[in-house]
Amino acid sequence: MTDVSSAPPQGGSVTIRIQHRVQPDAVERYETWLRRTIDAASRYCGHQGVHILRPPQGSGDYEIALRFASEQQAERWRHSDERRQLIEEIQPALQQNETIEIHSGIDYWFTAPVAVSKQPVRWKQWLVTTAVIWPLTMLVPLLWQPIFSLLPWLGTWGIRNGFIAATIVALVVYVVMPRVVRLVAGWLFR
Repeated sequence: MTDVSSAPPQGGSVTIRIQHRVQPDAVERYETWLRRTIDAASRYCGHQGVHILRPPQGSGDYEIALRFASEQQAERWRHSDERRQLIEEIQPALQQNETIEIHSGIDYWFTAPVAVSKQPVRWKQWLVTTAVIWPLTMLVPLLWQPIFSLLPWLGTWGIRNGFIAATIVALVVYVVMPRVVRLVAGWLFR
């Protein structure tokens, strides 16, 4: 296993980025193993989801991103006996040892694919982030408005802002940003 960590996580969510190069004749076996592994990881405390980038036809390069609520919870899964046994089981199907990177917060969104070795320039990160958050700041308050009308105490200054901010951040982290970055990756990492 090759372990390459980004800046040490400072609390908050953590993404474990795992890369596997699967032998061509072992893809079906690997896919079955991957489903079992994802199921096992999901039972660990703090698990917040997984995203899999499957390889294009003719390639065996998989990328798995597992999110955990904290560094400690991510490390508990990463160093568990269950994960060690799963890796030992699939090792013969891999062409090389897995590569693992640890990313905190939003760092994972702006991590280039394996073949690209540089981070995007800051102004591109700013532009993509603004383009994602701007429409959400207009839509999310409208979506919450019926609830604020039904429960006026939720609409008080501070509480209202907290609900809106939490909703926007959740949408950005789990739904919108991963898709947008993949969509503009060619431009972003150029």
